[in-house]
Amino acid sequence: MIKTLAKSIREYKKQTILAPVLIGLEVIIDILIPFFMSKLVDQGIYGGNMGVIYRYGALLVLMVGFSLTFGILAGKFAAEASTGFAKNLRHDMYYKVQNYSFQNIDKFSTSSIVTRMTTDVTFVQNAFQMLTRITFRAPLNLIFSLVMAFIINAKLALIFLALVPVLGIGLYIIATHAHPIFEKVFKTIDKLNNVVQENVRGIRVVKTYVLEEEEKEKFQDVSGKIYNNFVRAERIIAYNSPLMQLVMYTGLILISWFGAHFIVSGTLTTGQLMSLITYAMQILVSLMMISIVFVMLTISAASAERIVEILKEEPSITNKENAIKEVKDGSIEFKDVNFSYVGDKDKTCLKEINLKIEAGETVGIIGGTGSSKTTLIQLIPRLYDTTTGTVRVGGVDVRDYDLETLRDSVAIVLQKNVLFSGTIKDNLRWGNKNAADEEMINACKLAQADEFIKDFPEKYDTYIEQGGTNVSGGQKQRLCIARALLKEPKVLILDDSTSAVDTKTDKLIQNAFKKEIPNTTKIIIAQRIDSVKDANKIIVMDNGKINGIGTHDELMKNNEIYREVYTSQKKGDDVNA
Repeated sequence: MIKTLAKSIREYKKQTILAPVLIGLEVIIDILIPFFMSKLVDQGIYGGNMGVIYRYGALLVLMVGFSLTFGILAGKFAAEASTGFAKNLRHDMYYKVQNYSFQNIDKFSTSSIVTRMTTDVTFVQNAFQMLTRITFRAPLNLIFSLVMAFIINAKLALIFLALVPVLGIGLYIIATHAHPIFEKVFKTIDKLNNVVQENVRGIRVVKTYVLEEEEKEKFQDVSGKIYNNFVRAERIIAYNSPLMQLVMYTGLILISWFGAHFIVSGTLTTGQLMSLITYAMQILVSLMMISIVFVMLTISAASAERIVEILKEEPSITNKENAIKEVKDGSIEFKDVNFSYVGDKDKTCLKEINLKIEAGETVGIIGGTGSSKTTLIQLIPRLYDTTTGTVRVGGVDVRDYDLETLRDSVAIVLQKNVLFSGTIKDNLRWGNKNAADEEMINACKLAQADEFIKDFPEKYDTYIEQGGTNVSGGQKQRLCIARALLKEPKVLILDDSTSAVDTKTDKLIQNAFKKEIPNTTKIIIAQRIDSVKDANKIIVMDNGKINGIGTHDELMKNNEIYREVYTSQKKGDDVNA
């Protein structure tokens, strides 16, 4: 885990190394100050030697100045290292997620990924800063203080050695009991983010159904679980403070008691006792720092594990060596294809798919909910890989293509149309970042979007809110179709993406496709038979299998499912009429 996280330090290695080095120098000076202070007291004050007082006084002032300088620089470098590390960590996680396949994304929820890139990274950043400062300072301070204590009086120094294991065992017990609770906390934070995202995204639906109170209860429930888990963890960690105070004050009392006896017996000077008490305080402060680090690491360890899960996750779909970088045409072939989302041959949602589509054909796909229509078309641009069998585009197995080349040649307008915050032009240029205004206007005309865009005051410079909340469902669908057309794909897939437009507009879109992009293979998934009626062939899906293939007239004669759907829709049209 540490090795994986350390890769994100990169250009901040210098600051990461300099911070503990400067802290080491600061600690050495801080350790020497009590030693020379005892000399000043014993030889200067009690010895009545002003020369010694001036000499050691000047030396102590100089040492304090250096200690302050080293401390400031160490803090500066530690801050730069930790913030830089966090920046790189977010960068590495974000870029890793961009390379995920749909299968990888399915493994982590969106809310969980967001939490890991924000809350978890912040905890790890704080822990990293502590590691570069306190984690070096505390052990060095502890070791050097013990060494100096043994130099001054070995018998009194044994008190420290007796107390350290007591604190160490106590901290270990606290950490092992608190860590599992923090793991639960972060998983619950994922759920909280998910609740918030769903509510904010669907706030119009919530208000429409007057379910604000139910949503508040849902939020309160998850928030309450986070509170309860944090309280449990904090109760355990709260034992850290009394344990520290017990060790600290026990040490000071024992040193003062035995030190007084040693002074009376003449085996210890007043200056040495002052130094020992100072070292005792430094040792105990070091132990306190270690306990704080322990607490922080206990919290951040759970976050670090979650971050490493993202970084270590390998994309399930990658490019082959010498991948093909040209798609000849839009012909498609499915051969003995079976597919399972979990990679289990016994749990397939697509079964024995054999299908040929010629370049330039218009193909309709219909079927009931859950018949795997969307799953079928997601195999074409290799959003998922088949469990068994092959999918070919342009006569080549999709696994042999360069991913960017393949996906640039296959444009999908998904069921859930997504527009991003920015102008209409910004959104259209997702299809082609170098598209000229004339190209965008032409694509929008084909998608029947140009007319309503011109009605906006700012026209193509109209600002689209996040998620496209300031345009209607039909307008959003047409903008997404226009965006896909700007890719000039060899295969265009519309996944129920004209469901929010009226029948007349749907017909106009299909006629425009037939006339303007005759060489592009067009696959239309639809619920309305009128949307696919004029296709070269129509595929009827049922329970993950192809139930029938043919033209509208052929299927009306020999496919019961198609005939039933057509009849029910016609009856519905007659009733509405």
